[in-house]
Amino acid sequence: MTQTVTLENCDSEPIHIPGLVQPHGTLIAFDASTLTVTRRSANTAALLGDTAPVLGTRLEPAHFMANALVHQTLHEVNDTAVAGADHWPANVEVALAGRLFDLIVHRQGYELIAEFEERPASAENVSDFALKAHRAMDRLKRQGTVDALLSLAVETVHQLTGFDRVMAYRFRHDDSGEVVAERRHESLEPFVGRRYPASDIPAQARRLYVINTLRLIADVHADPVALAVADPSLPPLDMSHCTLRSVSPIHIEYLRNMGVGASMSISIVLNGRLWGMLACHHRTALRVSYAVRMACDVLAQVLSSNVQSLLAREQAVRTSDAARLRSRMIEAVLHAEDTFSALADQADSLAVAFEAQATVIAEQSRLQVTGDIPHEAAAAVVHWLTSAKAGDDIVALHERASLPEILQPLCGVWCGFLALRFDAIDNGWLVLARKEQIETISWGGKPEKHYVSGPLGPRLTPRGSFDIWKQTVRDTSVPWGEPEVQFAHQLRDELIRAGAARNAETYKARTELIAVLGHDLRDPLQSISMAAKLLERSLPEGSTVGERLGQRIQTSSSRMGRLIGQVLDASRLQSGQGLQMRPVQMDIARLLEDSIDESLMAYPGSQIELQAPKSLAMVGDPDRMAQLVGNLVSNARHHGLAGKPVRVTLEEDSGTVVLRVANAAPAIDPGLVPDLFSAFKRRTGPNERNKSGLGLGLHIAQAIVRSHGGSIAYGHVDGHVVFTVRIPR
Repeated sequence: MTQTVTLENCDSEPIHIPGLVQPHGTLIAFDASTLTVTRRSANTAALLGDTAPVLGTRLEPAHFMANALVHQTLHEVNDTAVAGADHWPANVEVALAGRLFDLIVHRQGYELIAEFEERPASAENVSDFALKAHRAMDRLKRQGTVDALLSLAVETVHQLTGFDRVMAYRFRHDDSGEVVAERRHESLEPFVGRRYPASDIPAQARRLYVINTLRLIADVHADPVALAVADPSLPPLDMSHCTLRSVSPIHIEYLRNMGVGASMSISIVLNGRLWGMLACHHRTALRVSYAVRMACDVLAQVLSSNVQSLLAREQAVRTSDAARLRSRMIEAVLHAEDTFSALADQADSLAVAFEAQATVIAEQSRLQVTGDIPHEAAAAVVHWLTSAKAGDDIVALHERASLPEILQPLCGVWCGFLALRFDAIDNGWLVLARKEQIETISWGGKPEKHYVSGPLGPRLTPRGSFDIWKQTVRDTSVPWGEPEVQFAHQLRDELIRAGAARNAETYKARTELIAVLGHDLRDPLQSISMAAKLLERSLPEGSTVGERLGQRIQTSSSRMGRLIGQVLDASRLQSGQGLQMRPVQMDIARLLEDSIDESLMAYPGSQIELQAPKSLAMVGDPDRMAQLVGNLVSNARHHGLAGKPVRVTLEEDSGTVVLRVANAAPAIDPGLVPDLFSAFKRRTGPNERNKSGLGLGLHIAQAIVRSHGGSIAYGHVDGHVVFTVRIPR
């Protein structure tokens, strides 16, 4: 019983063993060892006459009207195939029973298969076709682009075969096919630009297109002819290499729904994979001679070779362009203030190189978005990468399902991301973004003509296939190819090296500057301070102007000394040496009181409210703890609202010393919070009362706290900025 073929089982349909042939020819199979007829199509006698061997008989000289060429061809192919040349067909022209046939013979396993394809009465001289094909091949070699190659190929096949429509398909990463070139009768609607799903060519059909590169369906409406078998126990005949093999009913239904009467396909195979196809359609039945088909097949082989060469050339150009872009990027990074700025300047070039529709560049609290991806979505993607992909240097995804659920509605049509982390410390990310394919296709438009849906379903129409393809590409972008991922790795590695080189130069310059500050400035500052004291003593008693001048000089030199000390401390921290610590038993409450008194004397207009116990013992470095208190109080005084007091509290909590310094002020910009404790901050809020600050106070405070095994944190409570220090006693 014949199995009913539906869309649900077409992927497993055994189309290579249909047991049927097209009616414009006949097939006879022989046992290769005895040349006994094992199979014969039902139309053999009608086409070849009574001298054709019947089932179960051995080949005799009288068979096939004693045609010597037929017997010679059968024996030559059979003997050659024994040496391992299965599948290679031999073709000769023979006359039998008043008809002219193309005899095509090949070996398939243990059987020798002879196909007699009747030559169409309208067949032109073979030499004419050979000349046309030769000229076309010569022109193919001179084409400079893949598009030009395919356009010339469809034009040539149209001339050679006379089909009403010849199309060039190019298959994509997901095996969907796009019509990229076409030659058609003027009465037919154009199909250029149409995209069809991979399911229109099932997996087993793709396999046959690769191993049998040319396929003719001479009459879509003709009834196939069955093969009779000498022994019912024989396995089905593998007809993969047969030219007369009948066609899947699903494919026949598809062609009928398109109004096609005859069809021919010519495969474009690259590296063993179906890269493209020349598809030919005719409105009525059309038999193309075997010689013409072979000329088209050879043409396709030349086309495949030239396509492969051009693709290799295009890849070489892309590789060269990528190398030049990397060189520009590295030069920009070396000369820019930071990697973020260099990448931001090259955002458009990066998008082109990666074939992306948007770029996102992030570092610390900075974010630049190029393209129409929403800023909120870009920030959310970077946050997810930083938190969930911290251990990954390259992240590539092209499906919405790969994103966390909270991100999916935010990203909208954006579902393809290729991200590379160029700075692990400052969370530097370069993200390339792609939209889902449905948003990136240049649609060719839906057919205006209505195609009747057959019993196998509405999908089997150009319109149905077109709609099915649009449904299958939802929520997925074009995947990132291996060259793009490799380019991302190369770019990341070179960005890191360039950033390290720039940082090394910066560190060297900073070290030299600090050395100057530490050595060349401290001695003059000491001299200035001593001179100020001598000036005060040498002035006449009661000279208030001189006394104020001396105090001003001493205060300024002391502030400069503290700045130099901060820079030297920061330099030690940046170089990994750490702060010098001398922990002893100390009273933090007494030290806190003394430090605040000093601050009030240095800044008489300040308001500092202290709440602390009379005594609180701990182990720590007194000088560093005094420096910690001074930095926090100074920070609060500079950034607090004018006229509002700084509040300092000290308490013990379960063996932990808790110090809080608060000043009345709005909450710190969330974008600045990640950098609060960083040295040499790249971005800070403007402060008219601290123009001379270096932004090192909190950085050094954090280092002091950590050196004591504690922690420091920022918060905003009841209109106050609060820094809380916790140190084990």
